[in-house]
Amino acid sequence: MENEKMQINLAPGMEKATIKVIELDKENVLPVLEPLKVSLSGTIGSVAEFLKKRKSEPEQINQKRCHILVNRENMTIKLITNETDGRNKAEVQGSLAMYPKFVEFGINSVEKTWEPAQLSRFIKMNRAFFTDIAYNMELVSILKNFKASIDSKLERSNEDNGSRTDNYSQVVNSNLPAAFNLNIPIFKGRSAEVIEVEIIADVDGRNIRLSLCSPGAEVVIEQERNKAIDEQLKIIRELTPEIPIIEQ
Repeated sequence: MENEKMQINLAPGMEKATIKVIELDKENVLPVLEPLKVSLSGTIGSVAEFLKKRKSEPEQINQKRCHILVNRENMTIKLITNETDGRNKAEVQGSLAMYPKFVEFGINSVEKTWEPAQLSRFIKMNRAFFTDIAYNMELVSILKNFKASIDSKLERSNEDNGSRTDNYSQVVNSNLPAAFNLNIPIFKGRSAEVIEVEIIADVDGRNIRLSLCSPGAEVVIEQERNKAIDEQLKIIRELTPEIPIIEQ
């Protein structure tokens, strides 16, 4: 800095200031940082939305260097960009998620069971999903005052010739209704579906557990899953026809 002039402007009222000058032996160069990895996840329409906004940027969306993976079992669509470039590769995944309240009902779940009084309270608080409000109130009362009679028969015998009989039968008669109807979305972002739900009772002595079963819901899940994924794949093909779509 020899022979170089510097002009210092002091703040109003200041008469002097101390200036400290540090001279470095080597040039102070900022480190080169690696690019941030892009890994996004969202609803089933996330991949199509990403492509709509980014397909015009060739550095990120080179259709010859991208591919899409479809997993119908896991209900996901995943976009991989810059597939051969480890530094600039990006992943965007869209998932079809179950509607939270449908999951809470535990329909067709082998793990979810209810005590009658517990199911009564839950159904009462979720009256909005019933097609018939009056029937909801009736069902709440039935579950709250659940009654069942059990007729058990046991037959055992051993014969001298080695023949053996060991039969057990149990007949349960209860005031449970055969089924009820719900009007509820099964997937997030999809319309509500009217499904018939059966109440299954498991009686073991005084221990009574109830579960909810709906074959119709399983049909809707299969149909809606494929419908939602196929709708998105159609949009993606129209947006970026050169990106290969691979079904897993």
